[in-house]
Amino acid sequence: MNDAELMVLPLVVRIERATPPERTDAMEAAAMAVLSLLDDPGEWVAELHAWEVTGRIRKVVRRARGAEWRRAVALPGRTIEHRTAEVRVHPPVPLDAWPRDLARLQVSGTELTDTAEPGSAVPPTLWANPALAMSAGKAMAQAGHAAQLAWWASDAAERAAWRAAGLAVSVRTAAAAAFEEKVAAGLPVVRDAGFTEIEPGSCTFVAEAPWLYGKVTRS
Repeated sequence: MNDAELMVLPLVVRIERATPPERTDAMEAAAMAVLSLLDDPGEWVAELHAWEVTGRIRKVVRRARGAEWRRAVALPGRTIEHRTAEVRVHPPVPLDAWPRDLARLQVSGTELTDTAEPGSAVPPTLWANPALAMSAGKAMAQAGHAAQLAWWASDAAERAAWRAAGLAVSVRTAAAAAFEEKVAAGLPVVRDAGFTEIEPGSCTFVAEAPWLYGKVTRS
């Protein structure tokens, strides 16, 4: 497959100078934004299908503030507001044909932190690999991958229950030993393609919920 055939899912996180979101909130919002599109693509069914059939679920997170954010919101897409975070998901686009107002946004600069310890996790939980250092933008994309693999691994009844819960997810960092156990447990595992920041094949996230154990998923 050449680059002209590749598709990417754009995600934009709002990061105002005075009020940046919490890192965990941003990761959860990104995952929920991806789930929202998968559950109800609306008028973007064709774009979603073209993206999924490539066999790659590449996502790119860019940041925006002020007028940049307003221009992003004016484009086709859907905004998820989750606690301190706002993330907008746009329909998939060809890798080399981003809308101008999205292409101008920066990928770097998503160095978010948590000012307080996240609360108790509610399943599905997306567990980050504690051995990997990722920028917030990279981690947001990986959390989106994990949510997508979990969605694919869920049947109609499981998706309906998840939908009734607002497509909520928790994102947490696992203890090292626990992460390895979850990787080996038949849960959906994200193995990174290695485009940015980390080595190809690295296990970045594991999605865990009672109904996901032993599921065979695409990754």
